[in-house]
Amino acid sequence: MPRLTLAEAEALARAALAAAGAGPRMAAFTAAALVAAEAEGQSGHGLSRVAQYCAFLRNGRADGAAEPAVVAERGGAALVDARHGLAYPAVALAVEEAASRAAAHGVAFLGITNSHHSGAMGLPVAELARRGFVALAFTNSPAAMPVPGGRRPLMGTNPVAAAFPRREADPLVIDMALSEVARGKIMVAAKEGKPIPEGWALDAEGNPTTDAKAALSGAMLAMGGTKGALLALVVELLCCALTGAAFGFEADSFFEEQGNRPRLGQAILAIDPGALAGREAFLDRLEVLLAAMQADPGVRLPGSRRAALAARAEDHGIEIPDALAGTLRALCAPPPAR
Repeated sequence: MPRLTLAEAEALARAALAAAGAGPRMAAFTAAALVAAEAEGQSGHGLSRVAQYCAFLRNGRADGAAEPAVVAERGGAALVDARHGLAYPAVALAVEEAASRAAAHGVAFLGITNSHHSGAMGLPVAELARRGFVALAFTNSPAAMPVPGGRRPLMGTNPVAAAFPRREADPLVIDMALSEVARGKIMVAAKEGKPIPEGWALDAEGNPTTDAKAALSGAMLAMGGTKGALLALVVELLCCALTGAAFGFEADSFFEEQGNRPRLGQAILAIDPGALAGREAFLDRLEVLLAAMQADPGVRLPGSRRAALAARAEDHGIEIPDALAGTLRALCAPPPAR
């Protein structure tokens, strides 16, 4: 497998996205986020997404010329319109606005509308935590899970991420989707002809299934049953009802190249600890809890593995499969003349 420095990987992804029609800022922000996810070991949100995004740009599911903008604001609250582009420039703008407004007001809530797939949500909250803010982020996604008692997919897997700054360490980062299991695990089981455990999915008729192929045509189940599904509902409302974005059932699947512009929503909350008990008090109390957790030798702090992988990738680069490297290089070629 070829090994690339992070700069080389970013340049390759940026060139592929630009060849598909992404503007310079969109290509740059998207490539940086994908490589950061790849470096953390989150390959499902990494370079494997480049080909998918290029297809969306070429077939109109994403507007490569879009420039996000703040379209509504009041005090610590603001709304960013992604204008149907790839999500990453809008997320970057929301992070900057959240940091500025939280510093001024103690707290900030940024909504994003008319957006797209936003990848690893732990990345923007970690950036805010490095600036000293407690941060939470949410996104909805195309329908994959039923509501409690329902049978058909209505809500996305709707990831939730949170990050907490630390005094002399990387931020504590928690990042998770609200489905019982990642859809990718079901896809692998279907490809290998293996069953899946009960409680992962429903078939197309809404019945519990252990057949992976039947699950792919049905619905994912929320982690924790009804409680997880209700959390997904909360995310759907935060990201869409407040921002005017499309609900998960209104967005076509990302597993198909053709489809509508998804118009998804994201939400970012940033809190300045200095506005409450004080920054030093917050940092002290956080370390007390983390020390108590780590007193048990079996405990690993959330995000620590990702941070270690990212640090290693910074020094040694990343390895990607030969097929992926070939795909990326092919995507960098300009489209044939008509």
